[in-house]
Order: sequence, then structure tokens, then C-alpha cells
Amino acid sequence: MIYHAYQAHTDWLWPLRSAASAAAPWLGDARHGARDWPPVRRAAAWCELVSLVQMTHKRPAFGIDEVPVDGVPRRVVEEVPYRTPFGSLLHFRKPGVEGQPPLLIVAPMSGHFATLLRETVRVALADHDVYITDWHNARDIPLSAGRFGLDEYVAHVIDFLGRIGPGVHLLAICQPCVPALAAVSLMAEDEHPATPRSMTLMAGPIDCRVAPTEVNALATSKPIEWFERNLLGVVPLRFQGALRRVYPGFMQLTAFMSMNLERHLHSLKTMYEQLANGEQEQAEPTRRFYEEYFAVADLPAEFYLETVRRVFQDYELARGMFEVQGRPVRPQAIRRTALLTVEGERDDICALGQTLAAHDLCAGIRPYMKSHYVQPGAGHYGVFSGRRWEMQIYPLVRDVIHHAAR
Repeated sequence: MIYHAYQAHTDWLWPLRSAASAAAPWLGDARHGARDWPPVRRAAAWCELVSLVQMTHKRPAFGIDEVPVDGVPRRVVEEVPYRTPFGSLLHFRKPGVEGQPPLLIVAPMSGHFATLLRETVRVALADHDVYITDWHNARDIPLSAGRFGLDEYVAHVIDFLGRIGPGVHLLAICQPCVPALAAVSLMAEDEHPATPRSMTLMAGPIDCRVAPTEVNALATSKPIEWFERNLLGVVPLRFQGALRRVYPGFMQLTAFMSMNLERHLHSLKTMYEQLANGEQEQAEPTRRFYEEYFAVADLPAEFYLETVRRVFQDYELARGMFEVQGRPVRPQAIRRTALLTVEGERDDICALGQTLAAHDLCAGIRPYMKSHYVQPGAGHYGVFSGRRWEMQIYPLVRDVIHHAAR
């Protein structure tokens, strides 16, 4: 019933939000002669805020049309060379650019779309032939497509790497670090020709027993039956994924916002004040962030429950108990893949040491092929977006990839 209640509430507020969306640009139009009158600016700012603070369920556009390569602007074309009901392998092709190492960015399936990694992709495109796992919204996937759990996630990563082919590199961010490491482990044991030459794991919960965060504490505070009983919903009949059990994206977003509610309220209040003062440029970064942040995707119920139980409660990978379709996962089988782990000093979602734990698990990789970096002052999102990512973290990632590609 929780999903139906949310949808009814959303439908009820639709006229107000539609009116606000229409009124905001009209009030702010200089042709009407009143834009510089403070009451009008405040009204326009309020309309923009009402229009912004709403959840959407469609993936925003990446909007990356051009990137500089060796100082020369190059056109970017989005292509989908392979698709399954649950995800697409999205390729950012740069016509006329050859010889760059292929890189698969494994995006989280955690309530947001892959476009949350827009800046990760944009920066990496200068030096790499970039692909990304573009996961689909579970409420748009019909029941006939079957289940999607952790095993299926791992299988998709292996399949996507195989489609790209030999010489590929892998970069996983946050939640997918566990299934990505499992996928590379299985591929290395099988001597798969597309086993990545390098693997970068960033801010991922490899071992949540290390310095547990509030997120980790929540996962272990209740039995898995509580999560199943209280946090899952059924997709309403009006959508293509009707009757599919899901962990709704709006539930995930609500949980994340509640962890830092004061900070979010301060950001939105500051944005309102900037708009009311006519400071459009200063307000734009906050607007862009929340346009992306409020775009939510539902997770298949089995994937969510298995992630909570196997990653955050039972620590299966860290304890050597992780299996994929009944097959043991052995990270020590990885020998020829360079490993880089990255953590943020102030990450309150994935604490220091949780990603570093991958080094002990990957005992078969020689020490000179392993490296670890902690970004001073960075929180969770600062690891893969913003100036710290572009100016300090990315050059390390690039160097590891290009060294391993030789």
C-alpha cells in the first residue's frame, strides 16, 4: 500500500507543481517589466523551489555533447550496443578518436539513475573510450522479464565486459564495488579474455565491519524480515512493471535525505535566497544537483534484500562466503588486474577502510600492482564528482589505467 499512497499523494500535488513550473519562468521574464521588483522575485523563487522539490521517475539526459581530447573539441555520440530488460550498456563514442583504452564505469543501482555519475563520465571521456551500466527503473520492467538479484547483477557486469572485449578497464563506484569485484574474480578464475586490465573501486562497501557508519548501523539494527515487511512496495497497475515488488526509489531518497536533512534544508533555503536576490548563476549549481538528486529509480525487491543481507548484514565477500549461482567467489584468483582503491576522508556513507579491505582479499595481485588513495576533505559524492574528483582523484585513476594498458 505504501507505493499506492505515495502515487496518490504525487497525483494530488500535480496541479500545484504544474502551476509553479509554468509560473516561475513567466514571473522571471524581463519582458514583463516586474522581474526586478523584490516581491515578484520572491514569488518566482518560491515557484522554482516548489517545481524543483518533486521526485521524477525518468532518467535525465547525460547531456555530454562534446569533450576536449588533447585540447581539441570532439563530438560525443551516445549509443547502446547491448541492452537487456534490466540495463543498457551505454557507449559514449567519439567519432574520429581511436586508440583510447576502453573503460566500463559500473554505476550504482541504489535509487538514482546512472546520470548521477555524469561528471565522472565527462571527465573520463578526455582520455578513455567510456561505457557505463545504465540500469533501468524497475517500475518500467514487466514481470515477464523475471528476477534481478545480486547474482544477476554480477552476470550483467561480466556480460557487459565481454561485449566490450579484451583490454577493457573497470571503475566501480559505491554499492557495485562488491558485485564488480565478484565479477572480476570469476572472470580471472575462468581466464576470461575480457578480464579487466585494471580495476578501480571507489567508496564501496567491501567490508562494512570496518568503522561502521549510520548506514551500516541501520542495516544491522533490524532482521531482514523487517526490511521486507516495511520497505517494499508493489508497482501500481498503471505502470509497465505492474505488480513487480520493488524497493521504491522515493523510500531510498527519503532515507538518504533524513541522514543530512539539516544540510539539505540549508542548501534549498540558500538557493531560494539567491533566486530572490536575482543571483541566478549562484543558484544554478544547487538547482542542477537537486534536479538529478530528485530523479529516482525503483530497485527490484530481490536485489535490494540480497544486498542488505549479503553485503551489509552477513559481510559474505569479506568473510570469503560470497557465491554467485552457487559458485564460490575467490578474489585471490585475480593476478593480472591492477587494483586501485579510493576513499573519501569525510565519507559518512562508506567509511575509511571499507574499500581498502579489497587489498587483503585480492592476495594474488602483486604489491606493485596495488595502490590506495584517501582524498582529504572529501565526502561520499566528492569522490566521484566536483573539483576534487577532476583535479586530484581522476589523474590517479587515469595513470593506473594507462600504465596497465601498456
